[in-house]
Amino acid sequence: MQNILVTGGCGFIGTNFIFYMLSAADYKGRIINVDKLTYAGNPDNLVAAEKKFKERYIFHQADICDARALVDIFDLYAVDAICNFAAESHVDRSIVKPDAFIKTNIEGTFCLLELARQFQHQLELFHHVSTDEVYGSLGRDGHFTEETPYRPNSPYSASKASSDHLVRAYFKTYGLPVTISNCSNNYGPYQFPEKMVPLIILNALEGKPLPVYGKGLNVRDWLYVIDHCQAIWEIMKAGRRGETYNIGGQCEMANIDLVGRICDLLDEIAPRPDAPPRRELIRFVKDRPGHDMRYAIDFSKLTDELGWMPHESFESGIQKTIHWYLDNQAWVELVKSGAHYQRWMKQQYGGG
Repeated sequence: MQNILVTGGCGFIGTNFIFYMLSAADYKGRIINVDKLTYAGNPDNLVAAEKKFKERYIFHQADICDARALVDIFDLYAVDAICNFAAESHVDRSIVKPDAFIKTNIEGTFCLLELARQFQHQLELFHHVSTDEVYGSLGRDGHFTEETPYRPNSPYSASKASSDHLVRAYFKTYGLPVTISNCSNNYGPYQFPEKMVPLIILNALEGKPLPVYGKGLNVRDWLYVIDHCQAIWEIMKAGRRGETYNIGGQCEMANIDLVGRICDLLDEIAPRPDAPPRRELIRFVKDRPGHDMRYAIDFSKLTDELGWMPHESFESGIQKTIHWYLDNQAWVELVKSGAHYQRWMKQQYGGG
């Protein structure tokens, strides 16, 4: 794998993966980043990569549904692996406007698979990045394993489940070399500010209300994004073809507890003299439709086969994340100034 095509590389996880790969001691090849640049894709994320790594990092603005553009890219760069991050990924947006999720997550994955089949003679791997949300909702006990039946509950998770099935079918039917990873909730640098962790950090810094769905009792397993990137690369290198691997952070937490811990850390790191504790900014809002109660990942298959474990605890990861947002206010302001972001925040929460 010397010429890896990364789709959706200007998004949150894709950006972090590209930086991780270009700095990895065991990868000296090229990264070809293809991104349509929707609202969540930011090419400014990777300006430093363009300057530092020059010939090893290449960017093309293109839609994964544009077969002609991608054929040209395959021909030009002799692409021998695909890592597919390209996806619409926000559950709330999928409830409001599901058609974009069907287009990108299902049709887009199909187009990539057809492209991979066309170039199968030179392709080492098609790695597909997915989510634990395809499994549905857990009760109080148990964990998702790779054998857990799919029971998606939102248009987003249903579209990702569909794409997973397509990838597996292309392995079984056409012998396409594939791996799939299903990860828990990510957090870290470059995450679009409408997602929960950056939304809470940035609103708390500005003294704005902190919206929490329902009673805040929904539980998620939190994974620091660089740990996720490392796991993906381990799977790409040594994962068994045709297999699925779950990736988790070993960090289950109710949403209200997550928000409270971020508030407490910000009170220490960025205190507000004469202001009340940031926990007092918490506001419970109407729950989202079909809100899954609990996710939890069993990633023992990944540990047993490939030796991967998360490096960051939640405490270390969230501190790194908070400091990144504090140190990158220009990036934050540029993203938040966009009309698309402001419109969405007003629609969802009644303010920017």
